[in-house]
Amino acid sequence: MIRVGLVFGMNSPMGKVVESCISMAHSEFYGAHPDYRTRLSLLVGNPNDNAVDAASTVLDLMENEEVHAILGPKWSSQAKFVINLGEKAQVPIISFSATSPSLSPMQSHYFVRTAYDDSSQVGALAAVVQAYGWREITLVYEDTEYGNGLVPYLVDAFQEVDARISYRSVIPLFTENIDIVKELNNLLTRQTRVFLVHMTAGIGSRFFALARDAGMMSEEFAWIVTDGLSSLLDPFISKALDSMEGVLGVRPHVPLSESRRNFEERWRKLYAERNPHDEIADLSLFGLWAYDTVTALALAGEMAWDPAKSRYLKPNTSRNKLNFSSIGISEMGPKLLDKILSIKSQGLTGEFNLSSGALHPIAFEIFNVVGQNEKTIGYWTLAQGLSPELNLSRREVYKASANDLKPPTWPGDTLKPPKGWVMPISENKLRIGVPKKDGFDEFFKIEWDPHTGVPSYSGFAHDMFMAVLDTLPFAIPYKYIPYMNESRQSAGTYDDMLFEIKLQKKTHFDSFSSYSSRSHCQLTNTLEFMQLWLTQGYTRLHCGVICLALTFHDHKGIPALNGTT
Repeated sequence: MIRVGLVFGMNSPMGKVVESCISMAHSEFYGAHPDYRTRLSLLVGNPNDNAVDAASTVLDLMENEEVHAILGPKWSSQAKFVINLGEKAQVPIISFSATSPSLSPMQSHYFVRTAYDDSSQVGALAAVVQAYGWREITLVYEDTEYGNGLVPYLVDAFQEVDARISYRSVIPLFTENIDIVKELNNLLTRQTRVFLVHMTAGIGSRFFALARDAGMMSEEFAWIVTDGLSSLLDPFISKALDSMEGVLGVRPHVPLSESRRNFEERWRKLYAERNPHDEIADLSLFGLWAYDTVTALALAGEMAWDPAKSRYLKPNTSRNKLNFSSIGISEMGPKLLDKILSIKSQGLTGEFNLSSGALHPIAFEIFNVVGQNEKTIGYWTLAQGLSPELNLSRREVYKASANDLKPPTWPGDTLKPPKGWVMPISENKLRIGVPKKDGFDEFFKIEWDPHTGVPSYSGFAHDMFMAVLDTLPFAIPYKYIPYMNESRQSAGTYDDMLFEIKLQKKTHFDSFSSYSSRSHCQLTNTLEFMQLWLTQGYTRLHCGVICLALTFHDHKGIPALNGTT
């Protein structure tokens, strides 16, 4: 009998999915191999979601049950100390949900990760950022082992594509909603409008609901989520899709094979039988990994079984819960670990190869949340980069362009990609004085809606100004200030308007004059590594406006441009 401790919170939605998948793997494996001499005996520990409780549960299973392996724990924050216990007792710690790269099988020999390391996705995330030409990203992540572990890998990946993390927003796991709202208001005062969210489902769903309420799921905003949210860590994440319209995400690509399709049908029936009062949950990637893990462990147990080495070697010390030196050493542990690492098979999630102590993804999906659905817009592989369709046999140069993805729908239900950078909402808009002059409609025309009184603008000068704005890699809020009196007639000549701007005589032109100096300094000092192109961009904008102004003045006496002959 191979004694296996299952250390996982089974009362959560995720726990119920995992428990049903493990039960199916156990019954189906031995149903297919009735002649095997061994059986896995699953001893369930049901700790709370904290590190101390998980470590206490594992210690009890090692000392009192002398387990040969541990499945779990659930969270990366719990796994750190549990792995140390496994090293001491020579008991394999096999986790299908602790994905933080700070936990490495290379550093801890008895730790086996039957899941993907979070750091494997950073190349796909950086490719998405590169594809849309974004240069600054705000990183939002939870303050846990899971959240903090990915940060250094993201920093390096973005540097490789000439982007950087301009601000880190760290959200405590059990924070109140009011504190999240305060942080969202802080983010609104900053210039960056590209947000990368690295959170688990519980806090992530709350965060996006509050971001929507704060008006941050609208045009000009770009949101990307890591696979902690996109892989359905908890089934209720599907309910959060209402507040995630336009979000982009990455997740491991798992082919929908015939065996997986059949498994999902059987699983739904079993889940409904065991949880008759629950809504049928979505089958997460972690449930599939749990199934493949138990199947591999059952096979490894059969190969490693030795009745003479089924117990622990106990040290000559008195048992004391606070004295970890009382933990024995599993005689079967080293051999069982070797057999686990030798497993190479085809699982529900694809190739199941643990020779390096962990699974490795072949490709990542890039998806877009549209309504209640997630639309796949492309794929990323280490060799090919981004592509609209996945073809692993094709050999191409690495690509990372928006043209290599299907067009996504962005927040605000628009197809226009966000520029990723705007003037903070706390700054004044760029106020542009425009003349109100009859006979120059081809250059600049102002019309008022007869019902609302809202002005609209058209003409060559307006179109040229908008074209200049479109060439900039950031957005600048602006406002036209017509030079007119209360009767909507011209308040003077164009020379009068320019002279009043020079003297700062007109109050509503003060911001135009002062913006040229104050905001120019702000733009050229805020983003140091982008200083050159920002300066050039603003100079083009400033000179363009001046040239358009001179055009109005110089062409007054040209008959062809006045519409006369």
